[in-house]
Amino acid sequence: MMERELALEFVRVTEAAAIAAAALIGRGDKNGADQAAVDAMRKALDSVHVRGTVVIGEGEMDEAPMLYIGEQVGAGDGEEVDIAVDPVEGTNLVAKGQPRAIAVMTVAPRGKLLHAPDMYMDKIVTGPAGRGRIHLDAPIEENLKALADGAGKRVEDLTVVLLDRERHQDLIRRIRQAGARVRLITDGDVSPAVDACLPQSGVDMVVGMGGAPEGVIAAGAVKALGGEMQGRLVPEDDEQRQRAERMGITDINHLFTLDELVEGDDVLYVSTAITDGEVLHGVRFRNGAVVTHSLAIRSLTGTVRYIEAEHLLGRKHPGGGTRPGPRP
Repeated sequence: MMERELALEFVRVTEAAAIAAAALIGRGDKNGADQAAVDAMRKALDSVHVRGTVVIGEGEMDEAPMLYIGEQVGAGDGEEVDIAVDPVEGTNLVAKGQPRAIAVMTVAPRGKLLHAPDMYMDKIVTGPAGRGRIHLDAPIEENLKALADGAGKRVEDLTVVLLDRERHQDLIRRIRQAGARVRLITDGDVSPAVDACLPQSGVDMVVGMGGAPEGVIAAGAVKALGGEMQGRLVPEDDEQRQRAERMGITDINHLFTLDELVEGDDVLYVSTAITDGEVLHGVRFRNGAVVTHSLAIRSLTGTVRYIEAEHLLGRKHPGGGTRPGPRP
């Protein structure tokens, strides 16, 4: 069982990444924002008393100098954990100054997170009202009706989030014809998946194809919040199929349940907003300080913590160096 104190330790890690990326909000430099967040997150992880292995990160060892898959992170003592990270979920959102960019990670005991290859995953996510009611292979009209029944709503009351992509056009049309509202996003489907499990967000369901690694990260929050999620890999070519096999996935058509994406009941999900979202406020520079807003969820207790922190500029922080100030 992971110690509950780890939740706050990992929040400090996502805070460091979010602060680093926030200095580049709206500057059109998605790669620079990502690199700043990667550097800060990697340094901050050194202060966390775990023996961690990155199972979802910036890519294979030959693709990324740090936070690569298989990298050992943490202070080298404490519990053995697997870590799925995305230093900036929504690099385009940061570059353009748009909403819902986050620094995020899911943490579980060793061997409990699916090692998802970097490819598409077809997903469906709902809050607790959809548990045991929805199915990825069912027509979207049936899933909407089942979720509405479980939530005590009308289909017309539901809001469904999808990535605004050509591949989703028929799905969007059918959702609208069924009477539900559609909210299209340009990037980043982790935040909406989490929002689907938070009543105050106004999101009821997330469907469509997005990144498989992001699916596993989101599954940590969905599991902790008692929601429902299913996914299936969608490889685009033989190389991706072979990559999945190398990562232990022999049946490319397998339907992954939430319990297969994240095994067991011991999981931590933490995120810090870089830009404003439906639930979290983005990083703000004010009065010689940086203000962050984070979410920490622990599945064992079902505890959901919203953490607003004020970081004084010029002070040392877990990412190394000093905190940045607002750029001119």
